[in-house]
Amino acid sequence: MSFDAAGLRDALAEHGHVARVVIVAHQGSSPRETGASMLVWEGGQSGTIGGGALELEAARLALKRTTPTITRVPLGPSLGQCCGGAVTLATEVFTKMPDIETSFARRVDGDAAQPMAIARAIANTRNGSGEGLVFENGWLFEPVQPARTPLWVWGAGHVGRAIVSTLAPTQAFDITWIDSGPHRFPENQDIQSSVTELTAINIPDAAHCAPLEAHHLILTYSHAFDLELCHRLLSHGFATAGLIGSATKWTRFRSRLQALGHTDAQIARIRCPIGQPVLGKHPQAIAVGVASELLMSMQTETLGKDVAV
Repeated sequence: MSFDAAGLRDALAEHGHVARVVIVAHQGSSPRETGASMLVWEGGQSGTIGGGALELEAARLALKRTTPTITRVPLGPSLGQCCGGAVTLATEVFTKMPDIETSFARRVDGDAAQPMAIARAIANTRNGSGEGLVFENGWLFEPVQPARTPLWVWGAGHVGRAIVSTLAPTQAFDITWIDSGPHRFPENQDIQSSVTELTAINIPDAAHCAPLEAHHLILTYSHAFDLELCHRLLSHGFATAGLIGSATKWTRFRSRLQALGHTDAQIARIRCPIGQPVLGKHPQAIAVGVASELLMSMQTETLGKDVAV
């Protein structure tokens, strides 16, 4: 877990006054682990510290705070929860972005001088050895979440909608969602700040705009668009690419991509089908398969190394 600076920046830009609640310690059984956090603003929130009564009460109190607050919460009968443990919450209110770089260290309780453990965590982050959340003697240190991974989702049909709605709340990806017209995207849907809708009448024309480190999921309504996207991305460059379709579709595509001058090794970088076929072909099932593999790959630091999307 790390401090999501981009998420806070987006929330401040939209709401102006945002509280952040993070679990800085826990004892025994708890709904979420240390480092889990949520942002709260008037009338809404993002993220979760575990749901249920704990989250409801923490969100209710968050916007009443004017200074950083540390609260230890027993998870027992008083909250109607059966976890049996306890969590310690740090609540801070932001009206502007704090001055942070690769880590964020600050005093959230008391007036003690910076402990050695906090100074060591800052130094470890600067030298690249890494450090997780540290909470000691009223001081809180968190590594800052790296920039979100760029993910381009080509197509706003049933599968595209399922994938975006599954991945966007994780805030792990900076999603660019492309289709041929505004009417193709869902109406009256609360699109996450991490999602940018892009309209291109001829969808493949947008391929040259994608950063070279982007990951791609190709699932438009047109096989012709899908093929042209494969061709253009192979020529342009990408981190990983997945194509929705059957084995028959992919056999046909491989032959046509070869005819367009791409080598077998290049073509093999595109994964088809995407997700985990054993889960079935329902859009949500495909989305679950794709999301789990992408997120697991990020956790194991293999994203971009033959990811099976």
